[in-house]
Amino acid sequence: MKIRLLVSEAHRAEIAEKLEKAGFQIDDVAPFLLSETQVHPAFLNVRDSRGERVRLAVEDIIFMESYGHRVEVHTAQGSYQAADRLYQLAEMLDPGRFLRISNSVIIARRHVKKIRPALSMKFILTLSDGTVVDVTRSYYSAFREFFNI
Repeated sequence: MKIRLLVSEAHRAEIAEKLEKAGFQIDDVAPFLLSETQVHPAFLNVRDSRGERVRLAVEDIIFMESYGHRVEVHTAQGSYQAADRLYQLAEMLDPGRFLRISNSVIIARRHVKKIRPALSMKFILTLSDGTVVDVTRSYYSAFREFFNI
């Protein structure tokens, strides 16, 4: 079987050697691709207000908020309940588009409409739906780096 590799040069030789020992051929035009990049989901499985399962487009998410073990996903169309924990969602989502700003909130970068500095190394954000959330001190540096502030 022929496989195309989409890996960094640092790992290419090692991966190619292991695949060739396993009987694979490395070919730049092969129909199958082995990649190092992480695939981020386009949809999340959530439950609506009636408890029915819904596939929610990730691009529609404004922010996610955790209340104990319950995670609510907020969009312009309404709120949904996620099956996963907040830390699991943070790992799944594209880190270039989503950022955890506190122990209980993840925001979508494109939905941040206003950033206001506050006392004690904090920021107060206004999101596209009018929701106001705080960036806590623990996430202050990561937030500044994410937005190049």
